[in-house]
Amino acid sequence: MESHPTLRLRVFDLNCWAIRYLSKRRQERVRLLGDMLRREDFDLVLLQEVWSEQDYSDLKAKLGSCYPFSHYFRSGVIGSGLCVFSRFPILDTLLYQYSLNGYPYMLQHGDWFCGKSVGLVIIKISGIIFNVYVTHLHAEYCREKDAYLPHRLVQAWELAQFVRHTSKAADVVLLGGDLNMHPEDVGIRLLRGWTGLRDAFVEATHFEGCEDGCTLVPSNCFTGKSELQPFPLGIRIDYILYKAISSFTVKCEELKTTTGPAPGMDVPFSDHEAVMATLHIQRQGQAAGSTSGTAEPTLADVVTEARTEVGAGLRVAQRQRYSSGRMAVLALLLLLVQAAAALGVLVGLDAGQPFPKLSFCLLAFLAIGILALAAGLHVFHTMEVKMLHGTEEQMRMALRALQERP
Repeated sequence: MESHPTLRLRVFDLNCWAIRYLSKRRQERVRLLGDMLRREDFDLVLLQEVWSEQDYSDLKAKLGSCYPFSHYFRSGVIGSGLCVFSRFPILDTLLYQYSLNGYPYMLQHGDWFCGKSVGLVIIKISGIIFNVYVTHLHAEYCREKDAYLPHRLVQAWELAQFVRHTSKAADVVLLGGDLNMHPEDVGIRLLRGWTGLRDAFVEATHFEGCEDGCTLVPSNCFTGKSELQPFPLGIRIDYILYKAISSFTVKCEELKTTTGPAPGMDVPFSDHEAVMATLHIQRQGQAAGSTSGTAEPTLADVVTEARTEVGAGLRVAQRQRYSSGRMAVLALLLLLVQAAAALGVLVGLDAGQPFPKLSFCLLAFLAIGILALAAGLHVFHTMEVKMLHGTEEQMRMALRALQERP
């Protein structure tokens, strides 16, 4: 008789906000996090926003006996902040950096400098191949007027495509991270519908933690209270998603979140609550196949909604490209006028008239600065237009394929 082995996998996911050089009590919180992970002894640990590689090195040294295998994903200017710790050997890794990551001139937000990405590690446990993905999507800074929604939808679409095209040889797929989207948002519905991933919070047999599974709660001392005013209980933006491929089934036996400060301390690990899931994996007698988590007519509606939002972002980007291009042209014309004036002085057309050298130089430097800035913005928004247009075209083709299926 064929045996059907079972496996229980404990997964820990946390957005380690403010584990960076200037954050409050950073080293103390890194130490507390390491102590907790050693004590709990999870199978997989997925972390985001570990900006400092020194913090990663400290965690790696502290957790080496419990989690002998780890990987840190590097991207962008200050780094992706993504890392994985595992009790089981990591067979392979891959990083994909999203094509759109916000705006470099929005220095107060800084998402562009992180090089927002999705990291993949492949591990093998008891003969079962796991594709484990960790990611962090662009933040939502204003829900009422979300200027970054098109970028986040492009990221959600690219994440869904990346998972689909890299998980075909896997038996089980796990995705953990800060998706910066509410459960009902179009990006989450697009990601889950396109990949068939299931939400551990929704599927869990037993749940323990913050009400409604919220991971960003107003009681946290690191959380900005103003952004949570419309949500008195908090919001759920951190997820563990999963699905089985081939002849396996996966069930979430238990899901937990942390609730406030670390045990015995007055400080939490992060401004986000951690998500902890216990997954039960079992081999079935026959192949179950890869199934989509959403009926196709509904998925077509979700793709249409997402494409509409991306199209709106495309039109905004086109206007910004036009404005920056016009500014560059005006700055260039100003420089040409100045050059003509300087040439006139050189050939003696204004003989006897004093030449305001200081004002002329200041105006020239100003025009050169505006030209360089406008040209840079024009190039950036041209790239943004191309990426948004490309994603909209992909969604159009996907939508047509869904509608043409019998």
